[in-house]
Amino acid sequence: MEQELCPRFEAAMEMISKRWNGLVLSELLKGKKRFSEMESYLPISGRLLSDRLKLLEKEGIVIRTVYSEFPVRIEYSLSKKGQALEPVIRELQQWAENWVELE
Repeated sequence: MEQELCPRFEAAMEMISKRWNGLVLSELLKGKKRFSEMESYLPISGRLLSDRLKLLEKEGIVIRTVYSEFPVRIEYSLSKKGQALEPVIRELQQWAENWVELE
């Protein structure tokens, strides 16, 4: 009997596995970050980081907060939906650190 993949599971896997999303999420699990902080920590271009943050914001995983200061300050953080990914990201990190030992 052939089993069909759950569309929600498929969409979640596609979102998490999209290149750089995992690293962006991992960085935001450490707490609120400004764009420049993430850009300096991650091996990703500013344009691509911006695209990934917009996608994650659109999915309701990342919150973009604009502070009306001079100069304007923008911070990114995880929403409750994004924070719910913490155990998944942590388990993936643990698996990745040990995967050589698993072979």
